[in-house]
Amino acid sequence: MFDGYLLSVLIWLPIIGGIVTLFSGDTLGARPVALLVSAVTFFISLLLWTGFNPEGYQMQFVEFMPWIESFKINYHLGVDGISMPLILLNTLTTVLIVLAGWEVIKHKPAQYMAAFLIMEGVINGVFAAQDSILFYVFFEAMLIPMFIVIGIWGGDNRIYATIKFFLYTFFGSVFMLVSLIYMYNQAGSFAITDLQSVKLSMTAQILIFLSFLVAFGVKVPMWPVHTWLPDAHVQAPTGGSVILAAVMLKIGGYGFLRFSLPMVPDASSELAWLVIFMSLTAIVYIGFIALVQSDMKKLVAYSSIAHMGFVTLGFFVLFPIVANTGSSEGTLLGLQGGMVQMMSHGFISGAMFLCIGVLYDRMHTREITAYGGVSNRMPKFAALFVLFAMANTGLPGTSGFVGEFMVILTSFKANFWIAFLATTTLIIGAAYTLWLVKRVIFGAVTNPKVATLIDINKRETLILGILAIFVLVLGLWPEPLVHVMNDSLVHVIEQATTSKLVN
Repeated sequence: MFDGYLLSVLIWLPIIGGIVTLFSGDTLGARPVALLVSAVTFFISLLLWTGFNPEGYQMQFVEFMPWIESFKINYHLGVDGISMPLILLNTLTTVLIVLAGWEVIKHKPAQYMAAFLIMEGVINGVFAAQDSILFYVFFEAMLIPMFIVIGIWGGDNRIYATIKFFLYTFFGSVFMLVSLIYMYNQAGSFAITDLQSVKLSMTAQILIFLSFLVAFGVKVPMWPVHTWLPDAHVQAPTGGSVILAAVMLKIGGYGFLRFSLPMVPDASSELAWLVIFMSLTAIVYIGFIALVQSDMKKLVAYSSIAHMGFVTLGFFVLFPIVANTGSSEGTLLGLQGGMVQMMSHGFISGAMFLCIGVLYDRMHTREITAYGGVSNRMPKFAALFVLFAMANTGLPGTSGFVGEFMVILTSFKANFWIAFLATTTLIIGAAYTLWLVKRVIFGAVTNPKVATLIDINKRETLILGILAIFVLVLGLWPEPLVHVMNDSLVHVIEQATTSKLVN
């Protein structure tokens, strides 16, 4: 089925479906159309998993067609064990976002649903692109629907948040474009595999690495270019926060694996200390910032920055040792931990923002002080919220534990103090998450509005229940995911430990 065109279907079906949804008008018809398109896209994306051969690092489901022949720019698609799970995460998340906005979005629902469908297709293009310019086009294009989502359906300060989000991301990606053009002049091609083979001087590698660090660091987001994220989350509607945290932040981590480590390995090893420092700062410092937040969304937003710090830490923590000793032993565990953490964070952060959205729909406030004793009125919701909160703290048996544990083990191979600082997230994360749970879920009902709350309905139970299943399954049985991405990550290590310096 879709022989030779599966990835194109996953890119263009939701985009075309979004356009159809847009022109269906603000009637009840827009919602079923959006749900049908997103559900069909998700089920088609499962063919990637069932048809994927985990033995080998080569790209699969490859499509190739000349695009701008004079510059050797091609419509070149393919996925490996790194990108394929992220596409599945994206297609699943979009279905849940459409369901979450089913009753809540009353202002321009057709435009709302269309924006997320178009964003789904563009993000699939980011993960599938094997031509660097095609990657860049999709990378930039996804800003447009997100800009619209925050700008139209966001909070009172949405214009400020939207412009800040756009400028940060666009500013970072300009440096990446300059680097890609420079590498094209050296390689004579924009194909990602060709750029991964080009040899450069150390100065050129360092400048290119720094440009990639800015572009992908903003997306993660890493400290100190993280300040756009809390504003964007607070102002965005629930669906915007979910897609931002669950999927869009992962593009930064994906970029490090696809561009930074394979293309400029010598500079990656030379400057790994910088990424490690930025990652540890995010884990510790941003964790303390989360501890003092009074807005639930801001707390979870800062929590996301801290947890994504584990991703970049896992990717880079052992490369200074690799550069000095030539041994890459243990590096695979760090990359695996970073990838598992990306997938886990997608489920947990998405679930946390959806839970906050459930409360906001009923109370129209995100201030923690406005709640208390929610479990007395919403026991089913409280049980699911506590599960996701425990996963957010890294409780064993949940997906939140697996990736962080793998990264911490890898950190011990590098340096005890790095591992010690990384481990503090288990304490800080538990502090701000459990304090949130205590103040919102437990205790006596003190607010008359809380006393009138109604427990989650079947639609909300279905959405949160699906995420709960993924959080538990990945926490108890991560082996299928690790197996799928193993050979692709081994290939990244081989590229990252092979010098690309000019002779």
